[in-house]
Amino acid sequence: MGTEDLKMQPKTGWRVYLAVVFASIGGFLFGYDQGVMSGILVMEHWIHYFNDPNEVERGFITSILLLGAFAGALIAGPMSERIGRKISIMVGTVIFWLGTSLQAGANSVDMLYAGRFIQGMAVGIYSTNVTVYQSELSPPHLRGRAISLQQFSIVFGIMIAFWIGYGCAYIQGDASWRIPLAIQLAPSVLLFFGCFFLPYSPRWLCSRGRYDEALTTLAKLYGNGDSNDPYVRQEYDEIMEQIRFEDEKAVKTYAELFRNKSIRKRVILGMGIQTMQQWIGINAVLYYAPFIFQSAGMTGTLPSLLATGVNGVVCVICTIPAILFVDKWGRRKTLLAGGSGMGLSMLIAGCLLKVYPFVEDGDNNTQAQYGAVAMMFIFSASFSFSWGPIGWIYPAEIFPTRARAKGASLATASNYLFNFVIGQITPIMITNIAYGTYMFFFATNVVCLLIIYFFYPETKNRSLEEMEILFGGEEAEAIEAVVARKHDNEKQEVSLDSHSSIEKTAF
Repeated sequence: MGTEDLKMQPKTGWRVYLAVVFASIGGFLFGYDQGVMSGILVMEHWIHYFNDPNEVERGFITSILLLGAFAGALIAGPMSERIGRKISIMVGTVIFWLGTSLQAGANSVDMLYAGRFIQGMAVGIYSTNVTVYQSELSPPHLRGRAISLQQFSIVFGIMIAFWIGYGCAYIQGDASWRIPLAIQLAPSVLLFFGCFFLPYSPRWLCSRGRYDEALTTLAKLYGNGDSNDPYVRQEYDEIMEQIRFEDEKAVKTYAELFRNKSIRKRVILGMGIQTMQQWIGINAVLYYAPFIFQSAGMTGTLPSLLATGVNGVVCVICTIPAILFVDKWGRRKTLLAGGSGMGLSMLIAGCLLKVYPFVEDGDNNTQAQYGAVAMMFIFSASFSFSWGPIGWIYPAEIFPTRARAKGASLATASNYLFNFVIGQITPIMITNIAYGTYMFFFATNVVCLLIIYFFYPETKNRSLEEMEILFGGEEAEAIEAVVARKHDNEKQEVSLDSHSSIEKTAF
């Protein structure tokens, strides 16, 4: 192996892992809310308390949170730039407390709506800032893994909510649905007070002129506290090179994102992948899993909730490979592999339920219907190692610092906007076209696969600043010069180390 093949890696310590893991509690809270509502919607005491909502009302109760998340995501961009990623997460937590309290104590549908909308605003703030924060604290070779923790936390929250919902379904009375809603206050309190011990993003610190603090933070994250560590100095120089440029080219409004060709392309890609993450059908499965399993023959509240809980376990287990290997596999190949698995499973489930539809009190083909249920598990598994984590990774890593908060904000807002649409139409589709729901999502998966194949470049193992080179940004030439100097320094260090080793061996 030549010395040019040896690359210096940062001394990534426990502080990086602690920060990105702890921040992902925000993802857990979003996932928990996704999972808890799917179980509550089929609880007898909840149905009776709110006068048996029809499928349209159920859809709005579920998806009004997403309207709040859409609004929260748009607020999150400017907020993040002004007060920082960390403080924005803390503000989101306070809003989350209010929304959760209104839901857990709801005595009317209107109060439930208000609580879910407010909680949704917190979710939008979380999901924008957590991924940006994780991307800005992580070195290139670990960034995919770090942001994958957000998706792992989401599916872990969903799984916990499914099983809590299953257990609480045995409770007689309104506590059966109030307890699952109230429990989520505990992790949100932990997130709020834990943020006091997390570092600020060094890139945000530089953008606010707090250079010494940024260098100290980089040293703690990557150099075991040594501000003169070569990797720390090179990372700092790269950030400063782009910050100097961005002081003159700062993006002050959302409209300005679309005036620059390079940034406009990245906005379209970021919004596109978050939009497609909804149209492939995952939240149709997560939000309405009990109804989907009932339509496939698992009648009764408890059996469908049990199957939903198993689905949650599948999601958690299958997200682990993404955490371990997404930085080796790359973004494109993983998306194409996962999308193929999702599309195929939807096609098979649709065909089985077309030929052998479930008929209540009729002559049913149980094997075929349980085969359709198995396809939903395969669908969830395929999503969990691919589109789940990369849907968050890609928008968080492609933007320059001057546009990262607003660009990620628009991408996240598009996620929740179309999440809302899917939340509204899915119960109607399940009720009226049954197997056609699966065929619809098979078709959307095929379309999304084609878009990824033809339009999305690979981004693995590039620093956030090096994305300027990949997308032909205005600062690409200056960043290339910094990167070239970094690689020259790395070669010199390797050469010196090799020479020193030869001398020691000779001695």
